[in-house]
Amino acid sequence: MSIQDVLKEKTLLFDGAMGTWYASVYQDTKEPCESENIRHAERIRKIHTDYIRAGARAIRTNTFGAYPEHLKGADQSQVLKAGWQIAQDAAKDAAQEVFVFADIGPAPGGIKEEIIRHYYDVADIFLSCGAKHFLFETLSSDTGIREAAARIRDAEPDAFIMVSFGIQPDGFSREGLHYRTLLRHMSECGLIDAVGLNCVSGALHMAELIRDAGEIALPVCALPNAGYPVVRDNRTFFDSDPAYFSSQILKMTEAGVSIVGGCCGTTPQYISHLARELEHRPQPKKIVYPGRDAADRNTAAEPFEAQYLSSDVSSSGNRFFEKLARGERVVAVELDSPKNADVRSFMKGAAELQAAGADAITIADCPIARARMDSSLLACKVHRELELDVLPHMTCRDRNINAAKALLLGVSAEGIRNVLVITGDPVPTAERNEVRSVFQFNSVKFAAYINSLNEEVFPEPVQIFGALNLNVVNFEAELNKSRKKEEAGVCGFLTQPVLTEAALENLKRAREELNGKILGGIIPVISERNARFMDSEVSGINVSDRIIRLYEGKTREECDELAYEISCEIAGRIRDVTDGYYLMTPFSRTALMARIIQQISG
Repeated sequence: MSIQDVLKEKTLLFDGAMGTWYASVYQDTKEPCESENIRHAERIRKIHTDYIRAGARAIRTNTFGAYPEHLKGADQSQVLKAGWQIAQDAAKDAAQEVFVFADIGPAPGGIKEEIIRHYYDVADIFLSCGAKHFLFETLSSDTGIREAAARIRDAEPDAFIMVSFGIQPDGFSREGLHYRTLLRHMSECGLIDAVGLNCVSGALHMAELIRDAGEIALPVCALPNAGYPVVRDNRTFFDSDPAYFSSQILKMTEAGVSIVGGCCGTTPQYISHLARELEHRPQPKKIVYPGRDAADRNTAAEPFEAQYLSSDVSSSGNRFFEKLARGERVVAVELDSPKNADVRSFMKGAAELQAAGADAITIADCPIARARMDSSLLACKVHRELELDVLPHMTCRDRNINAAKALLLGVSAEGIRNVLVITGDPVPTAERNEVRSVFQFNSVKFAAYINSLNEEVFPEPVQIFGALNLNVVNFEAELNKSRKKEEAGVCGFLTQPVLTEAALENLKRAREELNGKILGGIIPVISERNARFMDSEVSGINVSDRIIRLYEGKTREECDELAYEISCEIAGRIRDVTDGYYLMTPFSRTALMARIIQQISG
């Protein structure tokens, strides 16, 4: 009997968690659980057998993390083949048919090609073993899954391929992708037989996610965790009730979920309890996933689209972006946040720039990885007290997805409608044992996450801007990255300073090849020393020899005049290839910046 035939008659029950159950029963090893396929095959088989006896009719091979980066030197092929054989042997001894799924966890790798290669390697080994059922589970994105599924289909056309995503209770994966989007992509690709959710969320929250999933054309799986873990004496435990777990699973089957089981923390006891409950509900109901009505959504905003950059933008309290969208030139001025808790000088400078005609203040997020007053909190204060639009920078260096979302929810509530997303400067090497970077996102993924929040959460869209480095050696690569940012939802770019002819030529090329609005970067050079420092030590800034020579032997007053004249000259040269200016204030010299703003605005 095929899985498709089984699903026509009853709910398919999977096993529970191999990894957490193994760690609980066998505490004498520090090796990856997958390596135990070779070292302690009898233990792995016993766990499979325990789940089968509990009532599971589908089991997963003990191969979730069987990638070279995780196996600590164990041979990947041996681990995968041993895992397959152990599960097969356990299934053959069962009193009734048990389906063995080749279990494939998220592939490591920073780029798509590397991720696809990992999936290919694992899939090829399983195919050589004769595998016909595949589960890609606990995924945070669908990167590489289509390609891997196509490879499996080419080799085994009758394969049953299931894809399951690890989703937080708020509906987002750890890479910031919303679960409805992921499920829809997999359902529509034509290569997958079943989709759903597993891990990360407990049964109640997963039931809520399933309820709000919307229409899904494929069979749906749900394998939640046994609640949420607690830590005692540096060990992790799950203390939830199997009866409660089963009750939530049954709610999902009533909504049409046809494949169920457990993930982290679920033991044979959970599966046994669930199996007894499912005996009274052998016939799954028709899939009815209702999704959410528009009135039930937390947001009244339409999903952000590129055409939002049009001349008929309705008022949203975002004067800066509305002016850009109308085709009018804007001036955004960066002002460094304080290094201490005294905000008086900063607020005075922001007010001075506002009076001079700045359309928005931008605030860097701890530049060069040195702690300053938080850019987002300070942006809220400026917006609230000066009624001035603010564009805080948000880096990927210091926050994980939870901290990023919490901050974004706060700034949205405070009326901040623009952000600049950047990867951020890394922490200097000497400090890495004390101050650690997070980098859960890069700027492209962060932009995509904020765009998802625009679609699913925010009452008004937050416009996403990105950085454009005109001074890189390989500008073609920078353009390619900028195109990816646009695909992720970035509507415009703030460039690094234009202080060389090469930067100007790159700016002209960007104007021709990118769709987003461009604010050309201008930073006044205030001395010869300042020019040489920026050219030699500041990443992303190049200063031409001509400009450096102009400052040689000049007094401070002469340097200030040069800074004004050169900045205005650059503004004139970049005017026709930009939509506005991004001015960077050197050493809090707001009076100089006010003078420049008044000149270039006119």
